[in-house]
Amino acid sequence: MDQTKYFVIVNVGADKMIQLIGIKSQCDIGIRQKFSITSEVLEGKLKYINELVGSVLILSTCNRTEIYVDSNLEEKKLIDTVFYGLDWDYDLVSYIFYIKDKYAIKHLMEVSCGFHSKILGEDQILGQIKTAYDAALEAKTIKGKLQRLFQKAITCGKEFKHICESYRIPVSIPSIVAKEILNMDIRKYMIIGFGKIGQLLFKYLNNSQAQIIYIAVRDLNKVHDSYKKCGKIRFISFKDRKSYYNDIDCIVSCTSAPDKIISKGDLPCRKLTIFDLAVPEDIDRNVLDLDNVTLYDIDNISVIDEKNKAIRKKTMGKYRYILENHIDKFIKWEKLHQLSPEIQKVKKYGDEICEKRITTFKNKKHTKDNDILVKTMIESTARFYINRAIEVMKEEKLNGREEECLRLINKIFCK
Repeated sequence: MDQTKYFVIVNVGADKMIQLIGIKSQCDIGIRQKFSITSEVLEGKLKYINELVGSVLILSTCNRTEIYVDSNLEEKKLIDTVFYGLDWDYDLVSYIFYIKDKYAIKHLMEVSCGFHSKILGEDQILGQIKTAYDAALEAKTIKGKLQRLFQKAITCGKEFKHICESYRIPVSIPSIVAKEILNMDIRKYMIIGFGKIGQLLFKYLNNSQAQIIYIAVRDLNKVHDSYKKCGKIRFISFKDRKSYYNDIDCIVSCTSAPDKIISKGDLPCRKLTIFDLAVPEDIDRNVLDLDNVTLYDIDNISVIDEKNKAIRKKTMGKYRYILENHIDKFIKWEKLHQLSPEIQKVKKYGDEICEKRITTFKNKKHTKDNDILVKTMIESTARFYINRAIEVMKEEKLNGREEECLRLINKIFCK
């Protein structure tokens, strides 16, 4: 479908507001990966969307893709522009959701605390939000309200995690996969990819009863020496990985490759359990044609965790007040932030009055008694504002609005 006919840039008029375009949580991995944005292209996408709509942050993980903006584009125009800017297929528009203002703020706070994760309460999302925030800062695509919102969300997530003590129950996809591998009594396996997920798997499995753990990486020179001290760990080149498939019983693939890295023609005729933790997927679905292969993707792994989900849900609900407090604080800040132009105007006016009095003092300090001069200038400054207040009171009395006017003037000038 020709997407350009949907694309209209209108970046004037309405006030800016926090808005969110995200992928519906019930979408399966096949749909989610069509919206995923890899780290290699993230900076370019951020800058392009920033030019089109304004301040923007993109949160793209294995389970979600969410575009947060502070923009004055209205809903339809914003969605059209984002689809165009990210080169998304508009035929998939039914898979996205759109929310704004307090609903978008609430959603982000809930995300930072793990309420919207496939693994309820999982402990990786906060780091992913921080990474997305740092990327937006690096690309210079976030400022003002949106920047303040993400600072608040990160603070909220940290506080929630600490008080809720969710760290006592490891709830990340790598920890669940590691536990499942141990339950299956698998002793020989390969981890493909050694980013954050691969390193977490290494952490969970390193002290297990494994006989051998192959870790396939693209550049062996980048592997820190501290990882090579365990005798059962063997780092191998990514390009040589296939030659080791006959020696293992399990593969965990967690690369950021844009294309499939394993298909059925690559695999030997032996029983293999494969965990695909990548989005886009690393494993071609045609491996399911092989009777000897059992494949788990992100969605399958999420189901494995159902046993402890009810316990975490109850515990997290108990501490929901933490995110509610952060939501209230941000909304109050946002309301006051709207006064910023008027506050600056008042301050500027006050500075001009002061500057005039200072200039007068400099011009007359050698010709008059300074004590009398200072007293006269202070009195004239006070009278200036008091007379202005009196004039406003008179005007508002004649307009029938004296009650609210008197209340405000008394708050300013009276104890």
